[in-house]
Amino acid sequence: MRIGELAALLGVSTRTVRHYHHQGVLPEPPRRANGYREYGMRDAVALARVRRLVELGLSLEEARDVIAEDRSRELPEILAEIDADLAAQEADIRRRRARLAEMLARAEDGTLGPDDTASPDLVDFLRVVDVPASKSAAWDRDLLVLVDSVSTADDRQRTFAMLDTLAADPQAAALGQEFYRRLDELADAEPDDPRVPELAAAMADYSVRHVLHDLRPGPGWNPEQMEPFLEGLSPAQAEVVRQATRLITQVGHEQ
Repeated sequence: MRIGELAALLGVSTRTVRHYHHQGVLPEPPRRANGYREYGMRDAVALARVRRLVELGLSLEEARDVIAEDRSRELPEILAEIDADLAAQEADIRRRRARLAEMLARAEDGTLGPDDTASPDLVDFLRVVDVPASKSAAWDRDLLVLVDSVSTADDRQRTFAMLDTLAADPQAAALGQEFYRRLDELADAEPDDPRVPELAAAMADYSVRHVLHDLRPGPGWNPEQMEPFLEGLSPAQAEVVRQATRLITQVGHEQ
């Protein structure tokens, strides 16, 4: 098949396929005698793999390494891996739809108010919609819900005013993305990785200076309340958050 047929099959544009070729992510087949490049099953599988890896938050450079490793593997092995991934996605969608059905039933019987800000309900809903590509960003979103649930009314108002200010600051947004990137790089690391304390100190310093400088821990705040929110992080990522939290809490107590 030609490049247009391959792109249509995977639901992307031919420009995307050419971009992957240019970046060295997707191998480009040689031209045939007729002057056209012909794509086969292995090319389609490779493109599907690239799309899935990008969807999971990997960079093109990381995806390129995975696809390069695939070239030495047999096609049935790769297809079996894709099948296992699809099965996991199917199970996850079933769980999310079941949770959404519960929330729908509660909304219909009046036990889930449209303006409720209780942490468990918001976290469940945000996990159902599953918007962020970055796992670290998804965790941070859940943490903001936790802050909302344990803060005093005055602190809550200042928190979200602060978030509005940060959202309007391109440099602050860029720094936040940099923190997410550095956290994502620790996805396969151990808690004693030397990058952990460095990143924890940087996040704590930024939080104290620009985020929490006008806030104080509410009477219901306990750092251990964060533990359930760390379950989806890797050991190293969770350790970053614990260390950063300890540093932030220490500063709060000293002030």
